[in-house]
Amino acid sequence: MRWLERLPSSSTLRCRALFTNHADFSDITPTQYEVAYAWLGENGLFEDLSSGTSVSERVFRTAIASSGAAWLPDADVLVRGPDELPEDALRAAEALGLTEGEAYDQVSAVWGKVDTEARAHIGNAGELALIELITKATAARVEHVAAYSDGFGYDIAVHAPQHPLHIEVKSTVRRGRATFYLSRHEYETMCRDQAWQLVTVQLDQRLEPVSVSSVAAEWIVTQIPHDRGVFGRWEACRLDVPPGQLIPGIPCLGPLLGAGAPTLLTPGHKSAEGGSTQRHTHSHP
Repeated sequence: MRWLERLPSSSTLRCRALFTNHADFSDITPTQYEVAYAWLGENGLFEDLSSGTSVSERVFRTAIASSGAAWLPDADVLVRGPDELPEDALRAAEALGLTEGEAYDQVSAVWGKVDTEARAHIGNAGELALIELITKATAARVEHVAAYSDGFGYDIAVHAPQHPLHIEVKSTVRRGRATFYLSRHEYETMCRDQAWQLVTVQLDQRLEPVSVSSVAAEWIVTQIPHDRGVFGRWEACRLDVPPGQLIPGIPCLGPLLGAGAPTLLTPGHKSAEGGSTQRHTHSHP
């Protein structure tokens, strides 16, 4: 904070001399000041010294994002209010003079940015992994429609005359959590398209597929919010799919699968969570 507060109106050399020689700044050693300076540079905080965001908020946000905190990827579930902030975040907030409410706002902002970037990367990896699995398992033409348009309401089209399939892929690297976002457009596509199917792909840390499951349209319908008035309309919602609603494999692919189909696609495989499976079918509303 001291570096960022003074650098807009003073040089690095003058700040360094002040921190090293003035008694008011002797609570921190010269080495600590240099470590802090290097950290600020590594994290790009010198690039906009005239930012309208307060110094304390900028430092806090960067510290949270760069700390590798184990709780950050699940902050949407673990930190649902200021009173649930982890101890490390509370200590940082206190040191920087932030209230718990201000710290919570910054944690939410950091999580949103991290989650958006991660979802895009993991989502694309899951789609490509599933395309490869289906291409090897069937003779059908498999098209990655999401690669050139998000207007279809699904990500992958399996072109088979008698058994077409339109797959909306939701990917994750989290074990034990199947939490995804469904857009209004995807939901409305599901309601009118009998070939639509939601498929979840769990990836390992190398982004290799370890589990593939389907989610029935009937269950999705029971979880979707309703528009309460003519001036309000939901556009996206989060689905927390319980393990019992994850149907291992892609049963709709059954008629297309060859003898050597990957076990991840077959209804009888064991999921990554260790559960046994049965074949399920569903129809759309």
